[in-house]
Amino acid sequence: MQDKLNLMIPGPTPVPENVLSSMSRHPIGHRSKDFQKIVQETTSQLKWLHQTTADVLTITGSGTAAMEAGIINTLSKGDKVICGDNGKFGERWVKVARAYGLEVIVVKAEWGQPLDPNKFKTILEDDINKTIKAVIITHSETSTGVINDLKAINNEVKKHSEAIIIADCVTSLGASNIQMDEWGIDVIASGSQKGYMIPPGLSFVAMSEKAWEANQQSNLPKFYLDLKQYLKTVNQNSNPFTPAINLYFALEASLTMMQKEGLNNIFARHARHQKATQEGVKAMGLKLFAEQSFGSPAITAVEPENVDAENIRKAMKSDFDILLAGGQDHLKGKIFRIGHLGFVNDRDIISVISALESTLDKMGKLNAPIGQGLAKTISVLNEE
Repeated sequence: MQDKLNLMIPGPTPVPENVLSSMSRHPIGHRSKDFQKIVQETTSQLKWLHQTTADVLTITGSGTAAMEAGIINTLSKGDKVICGDNGKFGERWVKVARAYGLEVIVVKAEWGQPLDPNKFKTILEDDINKTIKAVIITHSETSTGVINDLKAINNEVKKHSEAIIIADCVTSLGASNIQMDEWGIDVIASGSQKGYMIPPGLSFVAMSEKAWEANQQSNLPKFYLDLKQYLKTVNQNSNPFTPAINLYFALEASLTMMQKEGLNNIFARHARHQKATQEGVKAMGLKLFAEQSFGSPAITAVEPENVDAENIRKAMKSDFDILLAGGQDHLKGKIFRIGHLGFVNDRDIISVISALESTLDKMGKLNAPIGQGLAKTISVLNEE
């Protein structure tokens, strides 16, 4: 049966019907008063989601554009930065920083392990002359299903006094409780196709006062991603360039849904689905790639034994029309990843676990009595 694809990947994530229908409206002028009202409303909603009083700037571009904007708008050529690297996206920010001529100190952890806040602490404490200008990390490392301790790492950055923190929250915003103002996060970058529950195409950057102070000294080249232009126009309820107008329609609809649900309920839902997925996977005899204590609420990475993970993904797609994410680079064929981010409900979790159990049984690779994984998932979902 066609047109029944169930996206259980970390992005793009499923899109609610009312959000999709909002996109079908005819475009309006991006300099019109009607569009200005939408910008004003979504800016207010974005502040709510980021838990900040700072302006949240909207860019037509991917999450990578938001992260690159955060880096090039606060730093200068030759600046020394620390980059956390424990997966594909941490690795990407190292490449971006070096592409702009920054001096990069890399703090590494094995893929599947979290970054150690103490390693950042040691480097920052040893920087007596305050030459380090920024710490760049990925909060939820999508490639491995690991969530890094953003709050603990940021605490060490705050003790340094000079450095700012630039956080990739692309798959954590809208799933994890990120208190931008309370924690003192300087730069947060995110993307529309994740917890925002809308298609790809918009990205968001929020900057603290300290980050804007750093912006005054920044000399890295920028034009389309010059955040000063976005700040100037957002205060006029506009955008410096032609934006993705219909995605703004979707953004307003999705953020209105999220506000109705409430932040605490959103975070609790993601934590519940994370636990139900993890426990179901374990109950059917599969190994989690990242330990539960530092697993991401957005995605669960699974490391099957004696079977190519790509074969599991292919069977899930062909037999059940459920799309799982695969491993990247050296993890290709070694892991598969189950997304539980954004517009996901209990039915989706039950479906993916039962389909996975059926797939493994059909392949002769199920290491537990059939139904045990599903039973465990249901018991978690039924917990009060």
